[in-house]
Amino acid sequence: MRTARALLGHETRLLVSLVLWVARRTHQTDGKAAFEYARGQGAMMFGFAFVCVVETVTMSVLLRDPPAVHRIVLALDVYTVLFVIGLHAANVVRPHVLSGDELRIRQAAHVDLRVPVRHITDVRRELRYQHSRTEGELDLPVGSQTNVTLQLARPVTHLTFLGRRRDIHTVRFHADDADGLVKAMKQAG
Repeated sequence: MRTARALLGHETRLLVSLVLWVARRTHQTDGKAAFEYARGQGAMMFGFAFVCVVETVTMSVLLRDPPAVHRIVLALDVYTVLFVIGLHAANVVRPHVLSGDELRIRQAAHVDLRVPVRHITDVRRELRYQHSRTEGELDLPVGSQTNVTLQLARPVTHLTFLGRRRDIHTVRFHADDADGLVKAMKQAG
């Protein structure tokens, strides 16, 4: 039941992100410092969407004779195209946000980690391409790279996509303006 709720919540966030993207708005950033992270992956996401559209057309031609199967596969293919575009939209409209006392580290519609600024002991620009899954660390790469590392004095709780709790003491993520984010974090701390 928890898995179904998580999936429904994810789908809703993708739909809201798609609407915000079309309206050229961002999600909960008003008056706060926002740091984008989606610049490097737009071409790949649109390439993937294009491949999905080609697959949709191909399957429509191949399955034109059995109409019931054609409708089902067409609905699934249209859903897939909207999902891919919604995923890109979520990356664009949900940037990392720094307010006076908190840094929200986000990735698409599935990660929204709130880190109190007072818990951050070290913030640095650190370009990494290799990420191994380690207990207590959260890596959020874009294009297989992270460029900002946070060390925390106290662990923060991160809920995974399916609701599993993880205590995090090190966060690595990507920001298009990593230097600006690190500078703003040092000024806030």
